[in-house]
Amino acid sequence: MMDISSIAGAATAMKTQQAGADAAVTVLRKTLDVQAAGALSLLQALPQPVPAQNLPAHLGQNLNVVA
Repeated sequence: MMDISSIAGAATAMKTQQAGADAAVTVLRKTLDVQAAGALSLLQALPQPVPAQNLPAHLGQNLNVVA
């Protein structure tokens, strides 16, 4: 049979673990937000593709995989 102090100690330990897990999740979410913002700024910094000029419409539509 467990005594009251061991139950209280187990409850305190579980609460401490939960607080640590909550803090870790919060840090992870903030890290993911920062990475998403960085990726978005990199994507926005890419130059826009230049359309091909004076080329026939059929060029660039097929890929020769036999060669």
